[in-house]
Amino acid sequence: MKIKDLRNMSESELRKNLADLKVELMKHNAQVAIGTAPKSPGLIRKTKKSIARILTLLHQRSSQQEKTGAVANNKKQMEGRSKL
Repeated sequence: MKIKDLRNMSESELRKNLADLKVELMKHNAQVAIGTAPKSPGLIRKTKKSIARILTLLHQRSSQQEKTGAVANNKKQMEGRSKL
């Protein structure tokens, strides 16, 4: 998946997509463990990269929310302080 497509998705869609990709990766790894030749050798790598992209986006969004929450919280603390 392309990063542009992923950025347009909501968090719930990203999490659902992440779960689907993890199941797909598990199936591919099971095929390799059994000894069956995968349909496409690069498919495992593409799946892992897609998982990493989604996890990166989710982490960026959560850290951005924490940052904006911390800034708002800091402003409230500064307003509540008495001026010396």
